[in-house]
Amino acid sequence: MKKLSYILSLVAIVALAFNANAQNYSVDASASNVTWLAKKVTGQHNGDIKIKKGNLTFKDDVLTGGTIVIDMTTINTLDLSGETKGKFEGHLKSDDFFGVSKFPTAKLVLTKVVPQGPDKYKVTADLTVKNITKSVKFITDLNMSGNKVNGNADLTVDRSEFDIKYGSGSFFENLGDKTIYDDFDITVSLVANK
Repeated sequence: MKKLSYILSLVAIVALAFNANAQNYSVDASASNVTWLAKKVTGQHNGDIKIKKGNLTFKDDVLTGGTIVIDMTTINTLDLSGETKGKFEGHLKSDDFFGVSKFPTAKLVLTKVVPQGPDKYKVTADLTVKNITKSVKFITDLNMSGNKVNGNADLTVDRSEFDIKYGSGSFFENLGDKTIYDDFDITVSLVANK
């Protein structure tokens, strides 16, 4: 019994030593921002979505992981107004697109982070939308100053991988100028505090 107790104590000490230099930063949702840009044959639309919560993990001031939860119920368009804006946002929230009544959040989980020089990282992450998870890769710039981190990342996402088929030439023929491209662009701007 003494031997088992000694081994457990040793494991606990090693775990504490390993995590001694780990730093956790909470994402400041009110100061962070996600913007999107979607294109179709006849034009494009852009908007933003609010971050619900998130965190970034560092070890010795080097990014090692993190999670960002996005509130899909806050999808907003910035290039429309009035009744057109309301109808468009309602359509984006419907089952044709993001089905936010069933899937109110999306999630980005950093699974692999490789430093690329000062304040720059190559990231592989799991993106979950509509309960479907796909791997995405992107470059992020992070600036650490005192107890605050500012970060930016640009991602291109293929909506068809997340069962968002409406107006997609990948699923429907002869859409002509009603075709909406599968790829859409996301820019994430984060502020996180220790």
